[in-house]
Amino acid sequence: MRARVFVTLKPSVFDPQGRTIADALHSLGYGSVQAVRQGKYFELDLATTEAAKAKVLAAEVADKLLANPVIESYRIEVE
Repeated sequence: MRARVFVTLKPSVFDPQGRTIADALHSLGYGSVQAVRQGKYFELDLATTEAAKAKVLAAEVADKLLANPVIESYRIEVE
């Protein structure tokens, strides 16, 4: 089973990379882009056929390694 983990900075955390991307887009003529928030994406291939177990395992991995819970949050999709 495959789990997708999307990690993003919490809304209260300043995102300098997102700001740089937004500024670059503005200089390229994309003035309608108001803001950009960057993040990370992970795909985990898991040895289970149960979606509930896959989601629990992906959450454990995200909590322990993929995301910094102080400044980041994550969401999981299970396929």
